[in-house]
Amino acid sequence: MKRLALLMIGITMVWAAIMPSSAYEKAVAATEASPFQDTQGHWAEKTIIEMVNRGILEGYPDGTFRPEETVKVDQFVKMLILSYTDLHQNGSRSWNSGFMNALSLENQAILKQDYRYFTFAPNTVGYWAKDFIDIASDLHFLNKSRYSDFQMDMTRENVAEVVYYTLQETEFLEDSIYGQKMAQAFGDIKGATEREQRFIAESLVKGIMEGYPNGFFGVGQKVTRAQALVILERLTVKPQRLKINVSPDKLERIVPTFGGGSKVIVFPDKRMWDAYESLLLVGQLRGANHDLYDTTLRLFKDQTEKENVLNRPAGTTVINEEAAIWLDPQYNTYGITMRLRDGSLARNKEAVEMFANGLFGYNAIAFKQLFSEVCEKVEKGEAVTQTHASIGNDTINILIDSKQKQVIFSVAAKK
Repeated sequence: MKRLALLMIGITMVWAAIMPSSAYEKAVAATEASPFQDTQGHWAEKTIIEMVNRGILEGYPDGTFRPEETVKVDQFVKMLILSYTDLHQNGSRSWNSGFMNALSLENQAILKQDYRYFTFAPNTVGYWAKDFIDIASDLHFLNKSRYSDFQMDMTRENVAEVVYYTLQETEFLEDSIYGQKMAQAFGDIKGATEREQRFIAESLVKGIMEGYPNGFFGVGQKVTRAQALVILERLTVKPQRLKINVSPDKLERIVPTFGGGSKVIVFPDKRMWDAYESLLLVGQLRGANHDLYDTTLRLFKDQTEKENVLNRPAGTTVINEEAAIWLDPQYNTYGITMRLRDGSLARNKEAVEMFANGLFGYNAIAFKQLFSEVCEKVEKGEAVTQTHASIGNDTINILIDSKQKQVIFSVAAKK
């Protein structure tokens, strides 16, 4: 037996030596059994293991995880809060830095002051989940008044609502038009209220929740422990989110957002679709001194200004780019914002004219003349009485802040 054991050890060492390290690691990982007897081969096994290792949820003393057991409201809220924390080697926890930076200054202050000594552990006296629920409520992730019993089963609509409000406080909400189109494709969506449909639509377009193969979303169905972990992983780990497919033929486009994210935009017509293409080209005129996020092209004086704007503290509005060209798909409006300082008009004139050429066509000359006249007067400190104009089929509204030497040209088609 000893000889056999030594032989097996020798074979293992030779095998490990001749295999590439990555292949060896994969082979070893493949032989590792799930820590729970009832999750082996489960569709969410990988996520369950990862989230358990992060301490988001635990198994039961009998060695089971019970992935299909329904999760309660208080349990889900606890899991949500823990998903935004880092677990350290000594067992302690702290708020994830990326999460903290994503919050508003008000919410950051709430965590730093009101929950300064929070241990991320259940209360040992009184209701065990009180602090988790209070934190979620104070951060506006959860509307406590919606629940008469926090030990009730969590439904898919409940989860979609929490996801919606959490995204609103940590990221941004998507184009509701595209989300509504996704939601309306499910046969049971009418079983949800109009309010709940909005929550469901957001969770779908973000790639955080999905429907079932039978074409239903699962309105009214309970959420299991396994489903909850998968949803929370997608919510807090962006690379895990489902890929959303868009159709250019239907004027749908995926655009970049701050922080390396993306969102889906549905443009109201071909004109605005083409205008976005113009933004891509216009930015190139300023070299690296620009960025394009969502549907706004920002133009900077130089790299120093760009870095100051990008690195400004949350809530700061003093440091601004010198010019911006933007599209508003929801209201089918186009705009140009100019801050007239230190030669900004000259630096950005070519970019504005290029955008105007694409937007107005043969009427571009009239707009460019209007743009130059207004900006030059504001730059010199002269009074400007013109607040609107009509060019072709468009109405131009002009907003002027003489003190800040700022001009906003808002363009909308005549109705």
